[in-house]
Amino acid sequence: MYEYVATALDWWHADRYCDQRFAQLLFEPPDSEQASFSQLLQSHHIKGSLWLNDRDGVLHKPKRRRDHVVPVLVFKDKTDTKYVKVLSDFPELPAVTACAHLQWDTRTQEIATIFSYAVPAFINEFQLRGFVDEEGFVRFALIVHGHHSPYLPVFRADGQWHHFCVTWQQENGTWAIYADGKRRASASGLCAAGLAAPQAIYGQGTFIIGQDQDSLGGTFRAKESFSGNITDLHIWQKVLSTEQIEKVRSCWMVEQELVFGWSSNALEVESTIQEVTAQFLCPGPVEECRVFEVGSSGFRYMPCLQSLPFICRYRKDAYWQLKKAQLESSHSLVSRVNALAERTVIPENIFRSDVRDMNLSVALGALDVLAAVLREGEAPVEPSDLLAVLLLLKQVSNVEVQEGEELKILEQLSQYYVEVTELILEEHNIETWSSVSQVIRGPMAVVELCDRMVSLLAPLLTAGRTKITIQHRNVGMEVRKLELSRPDLSSEAYLIQSPEKDRPDLIEVPEEEMQRLKAKGLRRVTVKNMWFGYGSLQRCLTGHGSATASQDMAASDRGQKYLRTAVGTAVISAALLSDDQEISTSVRYRLQHRIEDLPDKPPGPICAFWNFSLSPDAGGMWSTAGCSVVTSLPDSTACFCNHTTNFAVLLQVYEMQRTTKEEITLQTLTFIGCGVSFCALIATFILFLAVGVPKSERTTVHKNLIFALAAAEALLMFSELAKTNQVVCFMVTAFLHLFFMAAFSWMLVEGLLLWSKVVAVNMSEDRRMKFYYLTGWGLPAVIVAVTLATSFNKYVADSRCWLNVQTNVIWAFVGPVLFILAVNTFVLFRVVMVTVSSARRRSKMLTPNSSLENQIGIQIWATAKPILVLLPVLGLTWVCGVLVHLSIVWAYVFIVLNSLQGVYIFLVYAIYNSEVRNAIQRMKDKKKALSFTNCSHPINYLSSPRNTTSWETGKLSPSAAECALSSPVQKDPPVKNITNKGNFGAKIPMGISSIMSPERPAVELTAFKSSGF
Repeated sequence: MYEYVATALDWWHADRYCDQRFAQLLFEPPDSEQASFSQLLQSHHIKGSLWLNDRDGVLHKPKRRRDHVVPVLVFKDKTDTKYVKVLSDFPELPAVTACAHLQWDTRTQEIATIFSYAVPAFINEFQLRGFVDEEGFVRFALIVHGHHSPYLPVFRADGQWHHFCVTWQQENGTWAIYADGKRRASASGLCAAGLAAPQAIYGQGTFIIGQDQDSLGGTFRAKESFSGNITDLHIWQKVLSTEQIEKVRSCWMVEQELVFGWSSNALEVESTIQEVTAQFLCPGPVEECRVFEVGSSGFRYMPCLQSLPFICRYRKDAYWQLKKAQLESSHSLVSRVNALAERTVIPENIFRSDVRDMNLSVALGALDVLAAVLREGEAPVEPSDLLAVLLLLKQVSNVEVQEGEELKILEQLSQYYVEVTELILEEHNIETWSSVSQVIRGPMAVVELCDRMVSLLAPLLTAGRTKITIQHRNVGMEVRKLELSRPDLSSEAYLIQSPEKDRPDLIEVPEEEMQRLKAKGLRRVTVKNMWFGYGSLQRCLTGHGSATASQDMAASDRGQKYLRTAVGTAVISAALLSDDQEISTSVRYRLQHRIEDLPDKPPGPICAFWNFSLSPDAGGMWSTAGCSVVTSLPDSTACFCNHTTNFAVLLQVYEMQRTTKEEITLQTLTFIGCGVSFCALIATFILFLAVGVPKSERTTVHKNLIFALAAAEALLMFSELAKTNQVVCFMVTAFLHLFFMAAFSWMLVEGLLLWSKVVAVNMSEDRRMKFYYLTGWGLPAVIVAVTLATSFNKYVADSRCWLNVQTNVIWAFVGPVLFILAVNTFVLFRVVMVTVSSARRRSKMLTPNSSLENQIGIQIWATAKPILVLLPVLGLTWVCGVLVHLSIVWAYVFIVLNSLQGVYIFLVYAIYNSEVRNAIQRMKDKKKALSFTNCSHPINYLSSPRNTTSWETGKLSPSAAECALSSPVQKDPPVKNITNKGNFGAKIPMGISSIMSPERPAVELTAFKSSGF
């Protein structure tokens, strides 16, 4: 999505315009798309030049002020009284660079002294003088150790501001004069006397601005005094390179080996000298910005300060999310803030807001009101409100910090800034953050804003105040100025205490790093630290950018497979600055765990940092490059990283990772087991239909269970073939979900049927069957339909045709299954209790004189038998599936047990089921009777052994069989064989029903009737 802005702005305002709308200034299109993109613009009547974004980030980081406001010293006339003394201790200077901005008074052509440095040994130790020549040029001359360079022209005496630098070094006496970034003069031999090497400039001298010292610190002469304006004077004990001088001219601060930096607090100003503030535009080496020429190929550069139209680029999903947030908002919080402030502090419509430059006073008032409203908590923070607050924080962090009174309110502004940040990061706003995550390119956007804000505190640091710390509950920031020249240089640590933890978090720059920076010539550095306690920021980061770069997340780690990364600690940061540029150093940090917030206990933490340059459209991602774990304790982790940025400890969540061999073995066993089980189930189903088993509740439930389980296992066997086709895989997953849920539902019905045999249920058979069908097929259909309706896009797993275990979808299967298993476990427990009680009474009645060992054996068998018979039928072997993630052994046990479920049903329902066997026997007898129709003497045979309980009942003798004739089926009950005493049960088939209490012979505790067990 693109927005063309016809209003011409300079590059920096154009970039800010897009940023305040959560968009980006247009990047250059690829070479292959330039022609088509140009045609697209022309079709919308867009012509001319357009600003392009800076892909390298030179114009963005660090932020560079274009309007530079500094205190200026006004030397109105040439006098012998006006002077300014630099209150700084000067060391010995083997090399020196002095730079300043100068506005020359064109009314006089006499020699003027810009500055003079005197020591007891040499009054003219180091001095810069100049005058206006007849051609209107200002000529400069440099004096070192009393030796004078020639006067050379440097810039025109036009009354404008000019930047100059003078350099000198002891080696060869080399010197140079720069004006407006260009070298105007240079030579060697200044202060060299013959073959003798020049001496370094002595230390502990007096530096005077605007006067020539005829004595140490005094005796000025009006004729040689300076007339004009001077500001931004800096002195280094080194020779700056041409590139560094250009940076200084562009308002960059080169802090390396800086002896004196321009500050009103470090000057002794004579009372008649005026002090004013002046605003002028900083030129610089990045004045040229890239533009896209519509209608022509290629790009060109134009001055960044020129005003041009531009295009803002929105990511499509972010744009519509932004629009949705604007349309659905009630703007209650924004309206409350604006009402209390009695002005528009936060615009209700982001798309209609203007690019405004905010000063410190306005920013302080806005954050004061906003913090008060957020503290009240009466107005909920909606997505549009959060975006509006972030917009205000952007404007505040971009505020221009000026010299003077405004610095007094900067610290208070920072305190409000931290408080507002902490309030919007509270736990109850996590859903709001998630809803705007795509617009703001991730939750780390607020960290970037705070990083800008902490940089604004640097001007508050002085020799007397080297550290500023601000904390509001779970958000803290600190800025420090470190003097590397001090003898007691050691590691510098930032410690901050979390409200919920006893031990503090810390981050430190090791001592060896400080010594390394000192050896490079750095005299002082600025350290920025930030800390974000555990809260909505970390919870959003767990879902956003949770993958880490520089790490193979699919790799095996101690037999486990990576699932996701959760931020388990606070986020802490460190950055070292010199010359307004970041210095890369190694750091150590230790963070306290928040492991209780993770769903699973991870095997170990990893040290990582947030890399904004990775996946820029998403706002960055975690990376482990250059970071390692030093020590890991149950409650904390110590890390080492070879660079500075935003750090955290990530706690990884794993699942079982099996080897390829194990996966192949499990797949093979599953296929074979499901195949055997499927064949057994089909055989059982066919037997039920073919042999004419009498219709009953029990057989109807059996048939439905067998059908559902067979269908599920058939789909499971061939589900691997559907992985390549997304649509087919989705359908297979839905049917697998349906049939497995149906199988478990009918297992529940088996349990309910069994319960109805144990406990009297006042419900007719017809009503019970309707309830059973509703439970067995209706409930699964509803569960699958609701799951598809609510989680259609997250329904299928990434690597297989099954439910997505990474989301809550899997609970649409696991939840009902666990409930069914719990119910059936209770039913089984009740059955075992009844069976044991019945067996105890039967044993006492039939064998009252049996030994104690025999009675115990009978009770043990009475306990074990229903468990062995009912475990597969009630689905309780699936309990092993809950334990699969603990060990590969449980995976093998689970596959074997559930593969045997069909075989077991075949044995119990078919082979050892008396009803099936009797039906088969009737078929045999009928076939045998029909085969002997030629016999002349038909006999009656026992055609209906339905109620028999013995294989012997109804058998024909061999002689009778030879002459048997078919005859009508007899309805008379069969003769029951009587067993001999001492051989009880030898011919009576013993099922669960055979050990029931004789008082309730009609009650069958099992859902089937087994024999021969």
